[in-house]
Amino acid sequence: MMSHRREIDGLRAIAVIPVILFHAGFRAFSGGFVGVDIFFVISGYLITSIIIAEKQLGVFTLARFYERRARRILPALLFVMLACLPFAWLWMWPSYMKNFSDSLIAATTFASNIFFWRGSGYFNVDTELQPLLHTWSLAVEEQYYLLFPLFLLLIWGAGKKWVVSCLLLITIISFALAQWGALNMPMLTFYLLPTRGWELLIGALIAFCITNKPKNNTIEKISQLGGLVGVLLIAYSVFLNDKNAPFPSLFTLAATLGAGCVIVFATSQTLVGRLLGCKLFVGVGLISYSAYLWHQPLFAFARIRLNIVNPSFFLLMSGCSLILAYFSWKYIEIPFRDKKNIRKRYFFLFVFLLSVIIIASGIYGHIRDGAVIGGGFNRLSTEQKKLELYTKYNFSSLYREGECDLKPNQSYKDFSPKCKEVAKEKSILLIWGDSNAAALSSGLRAIMPNVVQYTASACPPIMDVVLGNRPQCKNINDFILREVEHIKPSIIMLHANWSRYGDQNLGLGIARTINRIMKASTSSKVYIIGSVPQWPISLPIYMLTRGISLEKRAYVYNPRFAELELLDEKLRLSAMKNGVSFLSILDAVCNKNGACQSVAELNGRLEPTAWDYGHLTEASSLLFAKKLLEQINQQPILRGKYAIHPAIPN
Repeated sequence: MMSHRREIDGLRAIAVIPVILFHAGFRAFSGGFVGVDIFFVISGYLITSIIIAEKQLGVFTLARFYERRARRILPALLFVMLACLPFAWLWMWPSYMKNFSDSLIAATTFASNIFFWRGSGYFNVDTELQPLLHTWSLAVEEQYYLLFPLFLLLIWGAGKKWVVSCLLLITIISFALAQWGALNMPMLTFYLLPTRGWELLIGALIAFCITNKPKNNTIEKISQLGGLVGVLLIAYSVFLNDKNAPFPSLFTLAATLGAGCVIVFATSQTLVGRLLGCKLFVGVGLISYSAYLWHQPLFAFARIRLNIVNPSFFLLMSGCSLILAYFSWKYIEIPFRDKKNIRKRYFFLFVFLLSVIIIASGIYGHIRDGAVIGGGFNRLSTEQKKLELYTKYNFSSLYREGECDLKPNQSYKDFSPKCKEVAKEKSILLIWGDSNAAALSSGLRAIMPNVVQYTASACPPIMDVVLGNRPQCKNINDFILREVEHIKPSIIMLHANWSRYGDQNLGLGIARTINRIMKASTSSKVYIIGSVPQWPISLPIYMLTRGISLEKRAYVYNPRFAELELLDEKLRLSAMKNGVSFLSILDAVCNKNGACQSVAELNGRLEPTAWDYGHLTEASSLLFAKKLLEQINQQPILRGKYAIHPAIPN
């Protein structure tokens, strides 16, 4: 049987800590999510090594393999899901509770990767509020564990060379699919086994290559260097990648090959091996599975209940996840792994009963549409329930989704002719950007007759930008620039959720874009529109947790105001450098203390200014559009029907 390698426990620590700190919001760990890719390589290596060892001893059986995997994964997973139930019941509003209920069913049936793929992107703001989001990676592993040993048994008799050749071929095919998919179907590629399998198979190939291999002088001489290279590749991935890179793809190779180098070369005789094998790294590595399980629910419920965005607070929560991980490792993981301690019959009875409870809870929450008896929704007043309904806001026709605001799976060819239906003899305003720009366009169209809308979800108005989760952006922006050259609009507004795209290269990207626009249409006046108020969670939920109703028309403290104000200042500076104008929404609707207008009125109807973290409602879109046009004209406009409350409290 294979001997225990302490340095691999240490590698687990290197994998889990960046994941936790990435989810905690530490920008230094911008690529911390690659810890999952490292886990995949480790799992592929360990599982294959065990199968090889047991096959050589003649003791391998599928029943034994599946039982061992079940004992390793299910007890802690089911316990964490069970622990989430009362907090979800008490603190989640129906829109979140419905999603959580569905995720309970998906996670218990090894299908959460499919569920989250069909739901929303891994890096979207609302995903931070989903306690079981991280179980997608467990589902990938579970699906792999179901299929891989069957396939291995099927081809085992052909001999080692054939087995390795087949695995190598499948690895190449899976990687090629991932590379193609990352550029064409990024969400599917991110979540599903066919495009993630190559990472696990890298570990499997390593197992076949190094198992039972005698040590030789050549290997020993390069082991020191190989282990160091592996750690450096991992460090590069953790600190220099970001969520806008296409994953999994070529960008993932640094992390996966780095993990492979550590497994192959960082033995206990090397410096890296001894470092990873120290008590601290081994200790964290041993509890890494439980730490991974606990951190996301802790973070999600903290955000839901406390609305905190400060990374320092989440550093404390990270420590709490490690403490919980230690206890669940000691009192759940270890006892349930021991067949002598908990016999097979009782183990599967325990798993069955917990699974039934969890699935039944999920079905109940689904049937009730999240409004569970005794839950948070039932304690709301009529006015508060009206506010909560805005979390299900129907924005599609307002934003012209699928026609002038492209969905992630659409290309520039899907823009409708109606996007530029304007009277040619009048001045034209073109709004260009992502879904935040689409939200603003509604108000602009209500005020002005000649508005051209070219917006695309998750595509900033920056030329030549390449985003892993939105591969069509470059072609979309190229098309819009051609339209600018053809239409020659009087005014061009560039607007986006700028914070989503990072600020490292934002200035260069804006400069490049302005330069291209000026060449395409020298007569156009360009305005960069600053950030809308963005909230730590959905604004209606944020107001509910503070007992604020629509009728109060309150200015609400925004924890992200300082961050957004700093970003606006960078945008303002970029605008000045490139000879264009900057318009601030924050200056118009927030006060100097960071409190922002939370309610807007349209035809006597009160609406929150955002239905999620920052996308505008119809009333707020009209309000914000009017504020922007007043800045352009430097005087009040459109009084009467569109009059607004003029005073902003200090």
